[in-house]
Amino acid sequence: MEPDESASPSVWRFARASRAHVVVDAADYYALMQKAMIAARQQIHLIGWDFDTRMHLGPGRRLWNLPRRAVAPARLGPFMIWLCERNRNLDVRVLKWNFGALKFIFRGTMIIDLLRWLLHRQIVFKFDGAHPLGCSHHQKIVVIDDTFAVCGGIDMTSDRWDTPEHREQDPRRRRPYSNKLYGPWHDLTMLVEGAAAGALGDLGRMRWVIAGGDPIKPCQPQRETAWPVHLKAEFEDVEIGIARTRAAWRGAPEQREIERLFVEHIARSKKLIYAESQYFASRAVAEAIAERMAQPDPPEIVLINPVSAEGWLEQAAMDGARVQLCHAIGAYDPGNRFRIFVPHNAAGTPIYVHSKVMIVDDEVLRIGSANMNNRSMGLDSECDMFIDAARAGNAHAAKPIERLRFKLLAEHTGMTVKAVQAALAENPSMIALIEGAPRTGKRLEQFALRELTETERTVADQALLDPERPEQLFEPFSKRRGLFSRSGLLSRAREWRRK
Repeated sequence: MEPDESASPSVWRFARASRAHVVVDAADYYALMQKAMIAARQQIHLIGWDFDTRMHLGPGRRLWNLPRRAVAPARLGPFMIWLCERNRNLDVRVLKWNFGALKFIFRGTMIIDLLRWLLHRQIVFKFDGAHPLGCSHHQKIVVIDDTFAVCGGIDMTSDRWDTPEHREQDPRRRRPYSNKLYGPWHDLTMLVEGAAAGALGDLGRMRWVIAGGDPIKPCQPQRETAWPVHLKAEFEDVEIGIARTRAAWRGAPEQREIERLFVEHIARSKKLIYAESQYFASRAVAEAIAERMAQPDPPEIVLINPVSAEGWLEQAAMDGARVQLCHAIGAYDPGNRFRIFVPHNAAGTPIYVHSKVMIVDDEVLRIGSANMNNRSMGLDSECDMFIDAARAGNAHAAKPIERLRFKLLAEHTGMTVKAVQAALAENPSMIALIEGAPRTGKRLEQFALRELTETERTVADQALLDPERPEQLFEPFSKRRGLFSRSGLLSRAREWRRK
């Protein structure tokens, strides 16, 4: 059984990072990871919801210190083989959610890549099925040599690559299996160096053993790290907090640190919350927002969402819940200070939001794999990292957090960072900035609440695909407690709306 070493009910561990940096959108992330993995000396541990060996990390890369014929392959599959051939001491571990394992057969050349991985003595590939039925392994973590690590929302799979410009019909945004273009995609992740990376290494080793793998030895201490040489860090010498979600599994206890941390961060907000999430369907998060909005002088809350979830099943569950929760929060938000916006590119095409980030009062920055839905609070394995400028030794992190908020607002509104900063200096309202931004380029459109069909309302109310605990997946309808199950502000708001 995993030892209980939580720093608090809402934080697993605190550790300092010598450097930390937020990478926005996958184009930059993949290119940086190609460089970082080339610099690996002892071990690369990839932990993810999905991997597609056919995806391109970046261009084929010639290295100055190798013969001319030595070129790092662009595709993930042969790239990992190339790394191991180049460094015979490198140990590579890959942990992927076990759902959809059979679909690899239909991914063309991927089955060949996986066979090459499985036959290579330096690469160990494992499917993670260590969770109750209906739960998933959702973390997106990379650890290199226990000195450099990544945690966020970006998977190393297809249909993720994009630039902050999110151009219409970008020919580089192409599926490897069909050569067809896919739509604009927004995401982000965080790089850390030092003890914080070592903590994620510990988390990865524990997850590996729970999934049935043999114990992995920690890496030997080393002076150099895989931090990309030309990348200037936004944060230096900063404390990082780590929070997790995991359903109870055999001897491994349940972890709900992420849910508690969401509630704490929302409750402490004074002026503003800026957030991006793939979904907005969590009862706990919505209830915390409603409670804060019901108090005097509530903060302004801007949430960036996609216009709709992917797939009709997710649309029925997540989109319906979002509408229901927005109506419930509205009963406690007379000033209309809670808004959801959808990003569009310059051609007017909605940008799919896959990122998971929250900024509170330019004081707290949290980034990870957890969405604002019930699954991320209690079913799926998740990992979030956060920086809290209010903690001792972290005061210098406040300005970089503020600059990141300006940067994200600039990306979504089509404005420059300087223009965003100047506008917010004159009027600190993000809503006013968004509504007053030019409409000729990239822009944010307010999410429009629509009427739900009876089926959509039932699916949302019963939390059919997004329960708070694994056992609720298999409860009969007569026993389901659903989206408004617990006594609280949302339940009372729903009754108030009915009257």
